[in-house]
Amino acid sequence: MSDTILKALESVEAKLSAMSTKADGEAATIGKISADTKTALDAIGIQQRELADRLLQIEQKGSAPAEPTKVSSWGEQLIKNARYGDFAGGNLAKLRVEVKNTLVGSDTNVAPQRNPGIVSGAMLPFSMEALLPSTTTSSNAIEFTKEASFTNNAAEASEGASKAESALTWSLVNMPISTVAHWIKISKQLAADAPALAAYVNSRMVYGVNAKVDTQLVVGDGTAPNISGTYDSGNFTAHGYSNATIAAISTTFKKLILIRKVIADLYAAGYPADAIVLNPADWATIEIELFTTAAGQTLYSINDAGQARLFGLPVIQAIGMAADTFQVGRFSEAYMVYNREGVVVEMSDSDSDNFTKNLITLRAERRLALATEKPAAVRGGDLTPA
Repeated sequence: MSDTILKALESVEAKLSAMSTKADGEAATIGKISADTKTALDAIGIQQRELADRLLQIEQKGSAPAEPTKVSSWGEQLIKNARYGDFAGGNLAKLRVEVKNTLVGSDTNVAPQRNPGIVSGAMLPFSMEALLPSTTTSSNAIEFTKEASFTNNAAEASEGASKAESALTWSLVNMPISTVAHWIKISKQLAADAPALAAYVNSRMVYGVNAKVDTQLVVGDGTAPNISGTYDSGNFTAHGYSNATIAAISTTFKKLILIRKVIADLYAAGYPADAIVLNPADWATIEIELFTTAAGQTLYSINDAGQARLFGLPVIQAIGMAADTFQVGRFSEAYMVYNREGVVVEMSDSDSDNFTKNLITLRAERRLALATEKPAAVRGGDLTPA
């Protein structure tokens, strides 16, 4: 095809050359180009351009990449098979089709979709810290005087008679500030080239500190440098009930009976309870019991904020609370969290051999203390007493 166009183009160019010579002769002889000659030149020029365009299109098609061969789907290959009609018409019991040129996810030329951000790991809510009141401090220890005992002997007295004497004692409590911290190393290149990832590492470090604090606020044993948590010895009052006492009331829903009795005891002692703290597994067991009876459902509710309530009190699910133990009390009066420093994240390239290895050490730490001011305001212990 291209050879034919080339020959035609050569013929046109010869005609154009001859006509140009004629036009030059006319211009020299009569001083102008005749109308016929000018028309002929224009026609030959148009023909030349058309042939040149056709030749260019052929060359472009020849250099363009070949169209990719369409890969038929499995269904298309099945239907196109010569024996499919016999199979579909019931004249063939079995049909074997060899599927060819099937590509599944192997096209490396397709760029993957890159979603922004980082998919984070688990992040538990800080239930205990949200429950307990808190304030700030500028010291490294908290010291306060609290009531140790009160014997109330108030009584009626006759005129002129001696009045009854009551007893009141105090004790001085000193609670040191504890430090909760951890560290991790990242490369300098990560910090410089992937700011989003570096920021995520930063937030994860903060979360790690606060998650540990939330657990320590319950089970910290107070042995330096640990926090003295709500369940530490002396920071709450044992409920004092036995299985026999609870069973005498009812042999079913004994956990519910125990919790309700403790709520009543606290109210009588002058500490109307404001929360129930349970291990998540224990709360699941109780919740299932509540759902299985119509009577139980009347004890259970969820407010608009999604907070579960039992006997009208919010139920706090605390990971730090050991299974089969619980606390009920007026937490707003019993404890105070003193924050010396919030979570501080610092970095350094001078740690160990960081400088020579282009590493950065990130350290996150927080300083705080939990002061138990009224241990009588919270009662707890075994959820299934002996």
